[in-house]
Amino acid sequence: MNKIIAEDINEIISANVPWQNFSGKTVLISGAAGFLPSYLVHTLLQLNESGKLEKPAKVIAVVRNKEKAEARFADYLRRQDFKLILSDITQSLEAITERIDFIIHAASQASPKFYGTDPVGTLSANVLGTYSLLELAQRNAVECFLYFSSSEVYGQLPLGTEKASEVTYGYVDPMAVRACYAESKRMGENICVSWFHQFKVPIKVVRPFHTYGPGMQLDDGRVFADFVADIVNNRHITMKSDGSAIRAFCYLVDATIGFFTVLLKGEVANAYNVGNDEAAVSIAELAYLLTTIFPEKKLQVIQQENNISKNYLQSVVSMSVPETAKLRALGWAPHYDIYHGFRKTLLSFL
Repeated sequence: MNKIIAEDINEIISANVPWQNFSGKTVLISGAAGFLPSYLVHTLLQLNESGKLEKPAKVIAVVRNKEKAEARFADYLRRQDFKLILSDITQSLEAITERIDFIIHAASQASPKFYGTDPVGTLSANVLGTYSLLELAQRNAVECFLYFSSSEVYGQLPLGTEKASEVTYGYVDPMAVRACYAESKRMGENICVSWFHQFKVPIKVVRPFHTYGPGMQLDDGRVFADFVADIVNNRHITMKSDGSAIRAFCYLVDATIGFFTVLLKGEVANAYNVGNDEAAVSIAELAYLLTTIFPEKKLQVIQQENNISKNYLQSVVSMSVPETAKLRALGWAPHYDIYHGFRKTLLSFL
C-alpha cells in the first residue's frame, strides 16, 4: 500500500468513532473501487488488523471494473474478510446471498466529464442503483443504509447565501443535460427517504463537497485534479476559467471520518454535509497556493480560458461552501488545511 495512504488509514481508525459497531458485521460497499469508497474499504480491513474489533468485519466490494478493482485492492484479494463482486447495481442483486448488516451506496459517475458523454449512465446509478440496493437492504433488515449524495443537490443558491445548510436549496435547471447528476442525486435521496417512510429501512445521507486526496483520478476533469496532475508532471498550472468560483476543499482523511461518523452516529432519515468549510478559496487562489508547495519546481499559473472540451459541462454554481454544524454536533471536525492536505496528496503521486 502507498505510504501516504497507509498513514491516512491509521489516522482514520484512531478517530473517535464507535468502530466496535462493525465487530462481526458484513458491510457491502457499491462502487468500492472509486476514489471515496476505496478509503472506506481500506479502513474497515485495517480495523481487522488493528485489534479494535472483537470479531473481524467482512467487506463485500461491489464494482463494475474488475481490473481497476483488483489493482486497487491487490493486497486484499486472498483475504477471508474481503470479497469482490462484479455486478451492475442498476440490475437485480438477488445473486448476493450473504447476510448483510450495512450497505454503503457510493457507486456514481461523479466526474463532470461523464455528464455530457453519458448522462443516462450517470443518472442510472443514482436512481436505479439506489432502488436496487434498497431492495437488498430491506431483504437483509440492515442496521443502516448510507447513501452518498452530493453537494450538487443544492444547485445555484440565492445571492447572499454564504454556506449551504442541509435545508437550503437553490436552482437546478432540469432541462439542462448537466442536471443529470444533481437531479438524480436529489431523486436518490427521496428514494431513500421513501423507503424509510414506507418500509422502515434506516437510511442516512451524506453530501460530500469537493474532496481530494491520494487515489483520485488525475484525468477526471475536475479542476483540482487537473492542478495536481500539472504539478505531478512538472507543468505550469493551466487555468481554463477566470478562477473566481469559490469552493471548499476537504482532504480525504477528514471526509472519510465524516462518512463513518454519519453511518455510526448520525440520525436516521437525515442528511449531513461532509466538507471543510474552513478551507474555502477561489479556484485562482487554489492554483497559486499549490505552486508554493514545491517552490523548487518553479511552476507558474497560466491563463487559458475557453480551452475546455465540448464534452465537459461546466457548473454554473459560483460558490459551494458547506454549513457543517450538523456534522460537528456528532463530534466531527476537519483537521487538514489546504496546504497540508494537498501536500500529502501530491506526495502520494510522486
